[in-house]
Amino acid sequence: MSLHPTLQPYADAWTHSIEAISELVQPLVEGEWNRRTPCPGWSVRDVVSHVIGLDCEMLGDPRPIHTLPRDLFHVTNEHQRYMEMQVDVRRHHTAPEMTSELEYTIIRRNRQLRNESRDPGAKVRGPLGTEQTLEEAMRIRAFDVWVHEQDLRTTLGRPGNLDSPGALIARDQLLAALPKVVAKDAGAPPGSAVVFDVHGPVEFMRTVRVDAEGRGSIDGAPSLGPSVSLTLDWETYVRLACGRVTADAVADRIKAEGEPELTAAILASFAVTP
Repeated sequence: MSLHPTLQPYADAWTHSIEAISELVQPLVEGEWNRRTPCPGWSVRDVVSHVIGLDCEMLGDPRPIHTLPRDLFHVTNEHQRYMEMQVDVRRHHTAPEMTSELEYTIIRRNRQLRNESRDPGAKVRGPLGTEQTLEEAMRIRAFDVWVHEQDLRTTLGRPGNLDSPGALIARDQLLAALPKVVAKDAGAPPGSAVVFDVHGPVEFMRTVRVDAEGRGSIDGAPSLGPSVSLTLDWETYVRLACGRVTADAVADRIKAEGEPELTAAILASFAVTP
């Protein structure tokens, strides 16, 4: 048995990004592991710890038994507390310990993926004891690892892979969240349409339409006279949607046309990663 064809793109994207991460951190000296990344509250070491920890959970390893310190100001809810556990338990690991654990985890996960015969709809354990389908878990994993690869690239001044397999999965994942951002979070009125025109290594134009009941949907057809039109580059879109920057910090990279209040509400609600 081999990996189901539906799951192969997610496995390929994960492999591409995790190998890029390994290549990025392999030559780092001890001090560089402490450099801050755009991921709130996390250093290079913390990002790599998170990647290792979640892949260990995909392998079915037990979660660490560990008490978090009380002074982690970036940890404000249960989801963040859950994610922080795998990070904090590795905070005193040395550079060689980090790279060797990363390599060992990659070997184990590659073996798991080679032997994976479960159906995409099979139920697996997700964060905080939730249940996910295997397909959902692998899609989120590919997305997460690509986003953290970009965090490391930003910190280390090594841009790249903005159009890699993981980038395309990130695009689909972020687009799926747009109707909620516009209709529910930003409160766009019924009958309105909002156009997103994204250029760069990954290009797309999408329209979010809000129906009479206030529900949002997304399509690729242009809208005549939209309430708001936002034009921005792919990298800025990712950084905003993943909560790495505020709209004010990248205002010079966003061209906004239309109703100012709705524009401000959309940009304020743009971050969709927990």
